[in-house]
Amino acid sequence: MNTTDLNLIRAFVAIYETGSVSAAAKRLNLTQPSVSHALSRLRDLLHDQLFTRTREGMIPTFNASQLFLAFKAALDSIESAISATRRFDPSQSNRCFRLALSDLGELYFLPMLVREFQKQAPSVALEIVQLDSEKISDWLNTGSVDAALGNIQLVAAHARKTSVFTETYSCLLSSTHSSIKDHLSLDEYVAASHVVVAPFSGHHLVEDAMTEMGLTRKVALKVPHFTNLVEVIASSDLLLTLPARVASAFAVEGRTRTLPLPFPIPTFDVNLYWQPHNEDSAAQQWFCDTICSALSGV
Repeated sequence: MNTTDLNLIRAFVAIYETGSVSAAAKRLNLTQPSVSHALSRLRDLLHDQLFTRTREGMIPTFNASQLFLAFKAALDSIESAISATRRFDPSQSNRCFRLALSDLGELYFLPMLVREFQKQAPSVALEIVQLDSEKISDWLNTGSVDAALGNIQLVAAHARKTSVFTETYSCLLSSTHSSIKDHLSLDEYVAASHVVVAPFSGHHLVEDAMTEMGLTRKVALKVPHFTNLVEVIASSDLLLTLPARVASAFAVEGRTRTLPLPFPIPTFDVNLYWQPHNEDSAAQQWFCDTICSALSGV
């Protein structure tokens, strides 16, 4: 197989997985006309339409679905062999990696990640993209981001996942709260005024647990992000329920403190998601490994 044939198969696999010529072009860093031309050539070579354009995207024909299984396996094998000969040297790279993070992830994870990247790869750039759970599958699929990190439950056919750590929730409150002392009872939690960050992917766990008990809490403040909330909590009697590690980090300065929730709540995993792109697998694997390593001790 020559390089031209391999590029045709790359284009076919990218169209099949992304469901779009434009998305395939973005993943492959090619122009849309180039991918369209590759598809046209492959159609002529295989004497099959391969894809039908619909409102839902490029729908594969029966033959295309059969070919994909063979093409994907062959391409993975070829690309893996090629990537094995490539060496990614982070200390010499000036590549820019893109990571999807929530604002809470930025507050908590980013200092640790930047510290690790600067130590291993001083010329590598890191771009943070605001996490959007509805778009993350497409972002990974097209290569718009290299990875996504957070309390997200992603269902994507080709994405990979690793659990970075398991987490639970704590309550953050002022160190000088007027009525809650060293123990937080269920009655006190229900009677208190709460801050809610919406949308927040883990928020439903708290609400689900309270609903099962037939309880509701009074929301006195709803905000779109976590920025500057520590000052709000420290200077009021409001309560903020958030991941325990983050709550503890916020409480370090002493103006706020943490207490366990007065009811059982399921733990959750903070996951790292990525979608392998074999043409850049060594760099991407280093990126994901470095994230996991930087956060392994948190």
